[in-house]
Amino acid sequence: MLDRKVAPPVQPLASVTLPAADVFMLPNGARLHVMRNSAQPVVRLQVVFRAGKWYEPSSGLSLLTARMLLEGTRSRTARQIADEVAFYGASIECEQGFDRATLTLYCLTRHLSNLLPLIQDVLTEATFPITELESLKTRTIQNIKIERQKNSYLAAELFSRNLYGSSHPYGNVFDESVFASTTQETVQAYYEAAYQFSQAEIFLCGDVSQTDENTVADSLGRVNKPTAPISVAKYTPQSASPQDYKKVADSLQASLRIGRLWPALTHPDIHKLQVLVKVLGGYFGSRLMRNIREDKGFTYGIYASVGPREYACSFAIGTDVNAESAKAAIHEIHHELRLLQTTPISIEELQTVKNYMTGKFANELSTVFEQCDKYKAIIFFDLPSNYYTHFIEEVNSVDSKQLLALAQQYLSPEDMIEVVAGP
Repeated sequence: MLDRKVAPPVQPLASVTLPAADVFMLPNGARLHVMRNSAQPVVRLQVVFRAGKWYEPSSGLSLLTARMLLEGTRSRTARQIADEVAFYGASIECEQGFDRATLTLYCLTRHLSNLLPLIQDVLTEATFPITELESLKTRTIQNIKIERQKNSYLAAELFSRNLYGSSHPYGNVFDESVFASTTQETVQAYYEAAYQFSQAEIFLCGDVSQTDENTVADSLGRVNKPTAPISVAKYTPQSASPQDYKKVADSLQASLRIGRLWPALTHPDIHKLQVLVKVLGGYFGSRLMRNIREDKGFTYGIYASVGPREYACSFAIGTDVNAESAKAAIHEIHHELRLLQTTPISIEELQTVKNYMTGKFANELSTVFEQCDKYKAIIFFDLPSNYYTHFIEEVNSVDSKQLLALAQQYLSPEDMIEVVAGP
């Protein structure tokens, strides 16, 4: 008979190997990465450019350009683009991040060749119609104004500015006046310079045949633009005040952000540090959750996480608490940080975290799209091909003594940036 009082045995994940991707250099300089899995007759095509916030010459320009891509080309209106995508039961979107901009297409495999002319058109012939551009600018500014009424948004914005510095691409905040004055010509010029196929990474995954691969290579491998691509600028993070406060009138809650700059994903201790962060606040049973949510009742949730970006990484603890409890919550966060620096993690707790991390990692590889996302990290962060195999090995082998030493090196409260947004 099954005894429901006894947890089932946990089988450790010994190793993991990502499916191999075939990589092709296309005539225009783009690289095509193909990852095949015929489980479902669907494909995902992603064209990724160096067109994120890092590369924009003025506030919000990369965001505006990405969101305008589907608003019309020389041969298609926004309505025609939407109708064509809907006709084939596909989805298409363009997202902008801190480092890259990505155009993503999901469709049935048999419709891929029909949709490629549309993808090429959007990426080479976008016109940024003035009416839609002005409308998007107005909506974006309104949305930012609404977001800036939220403590969590203000705290995150202030934390980034203080962590990196106000002139750093990861730290400068959205400037409404600059954004509002952005012209159609400015957007067009940025589009021509940033959306360069000579620097593009193209990822095709799913039920991909040799014919599909050749069709994508032929369609996207020969287009290019004569404009010189945007070069990579170099910035050095310059932290501002280690403690800062944003007053929000009539607010009953306070939003806290505590953190610091963090080693890059290529650092030799990065996998061990991920274990340390998970113990602190990376899952529901973490120390911060047990203390500040379960024991003290200060919050519904609190997290500790690492934010990897191509040119700098950050570590952050974040939570929203009753304003009257903000000082006490910060005190308890400091207490948990110091505890990790002075007392070794128990074998039982460490094993629980290891099981959680390896199990969650295995679950994140259940589809070819998720596998491709892991592979993309290897490409963008210039990681070794055995990065994830090494991750499993390091997680399974790290011990409390090693984590104690890492906590002493990286988790001192005195080295943290602290910001509070609240009344």
